[in-house]
Amino acid sequence: MKLVSRHIPKELEDEQVSLLPEDPEDMWHAYNLIVPGDLVHAHAVRKVVNINPGTGVPNAERVHTNLVIRVKSTFFDPAVASLRISGVVAAENEHVAMGAHHTLDIEVNRSFTIIKPDGWDSVAKNALAEALSDDKNGAMAAVVMQEGLANICLITQFRTVVKTRVESVVPKKRDTAADQDAGMRKFFEKTLSSLLRAADFSESRPLLLASPGFVAQDFKDYIAKQGRDKSDKVLTAVAKQATVVHANSGHVHSLNEVLKSPEVLAKMRNMKYAKEAQYIDSFFELLKLDDGRAWYGTKAVEKAVADGAVGPGSGVLLINNSLFRSEDLATRKKYVALVDKVMRDGGDARILSSDHESGQRLKMLGDIAAILNYPMHDLDEDEEAEAAEQTPPRRDEDDQVDMLDDVI
Repeated sequence: MKLVSRHIPKELEDEQVSLLPEDPEDMWHAYNLIVPGDLVHAHAVRKVVNINPGTGVPNAERVHTNLVIRVKSTFFDPAVASLRISGVVAAENEHVAMGAHHTLDIEVNRSFTIIKPDGWDSVAKNALAEALSDDKNGAMAAVVMQEGLANICLITQFRTVVKTRVESVVPKKRDTAADQDAGMRKFFEKTLSSLLRAADFSESRPLLLASPGFVAQDFKDYIAKQGRDKSDKVLTAVAKQATVVHANSGHVHSLNEVLKSPEVLAKMRNMKYAKEAQYIDSFFELLKLDDGRAWYGTKAVEKAVADGAVGPGSGVLLINNSLFRSEDLATRKKYVALVDKVMRDGGDARILSSDHESGQRLKMLGDIAAILNYPMHDLDEDEEAEAAEQTPPRRDEDDQVDMLDDVI
């Protein structure tokens, strides 16, 4: 996603952000950014009926115009990366009256502008930052290299972004072995420092090392040795996660063949939501233990967050992005406040995609759950008491418990 312009008024209200989607993946990020109540200014095709002054016969034509609509609903089709936004026209023009209903189609390589009348909260700002970053959804890092040359890239489902090019003089074979070794060490050192600047390895991510000969394998061994010598857990993890494959050269075009290999395709297919799946798996493991560290449902999680139990250490808030798409502003603000509180307390807040398998599993638990950094008990006591007073036990309660056990 490309930032076209960003206008912030002095009073910090009605901040406008103009964006240009550059590939189908950007449509998903646009979907996460736009919520009911936002104003969206974009290109539109509108059917307009005019009366022919000579004959009095209606004449329908499709006109291209720009419209500002107040969003009521959005629809994203991941299969074709299509985003449609429905709402009412908020600024009339010669073709469309104020208050008329219209549906905008957000398209690749056509800019649009978002205005959030209620302000850009922390969740919206994070979504914008992710949309503008090349390093989206833990993109696969790749280094395609040969002696003295390395191209460091980030690979998403839809494109390859070259982050930096590393060049270093390596003595030829006619020079002494010591000179060659020193030259390669200097080259590897420069490449590794550039790689760590280009990609964030603080969390697990796939790394692809490709080269002719043994250059890529030697670079992997160099990373592992640096991790051991410096007792650096990040470097040790980087070396373990690295996959070495053959490439014809160290130039970027060699990646085309590499990316077609079944091994690489399998890693790319699983990388996008791997972290989400790990958190959900951890939550259900703790839920099985029933030791008071795993809770789900809005009321229970709110109590845990208020008590500071989702804080530094192992505390994690798991929340589906669908909760931030509520048409009710108060509801959206409530969940944003939960995320902010967890982050202030030093915990981890993970916003899951409700369209992915992990988000679907979380949806069955009320779209929100938390892993606590210390046990708490009876967080759902009030809910159970209310349920007991309002409804008698149902005959299919055992079936419902069995269903939850199946999910876990």
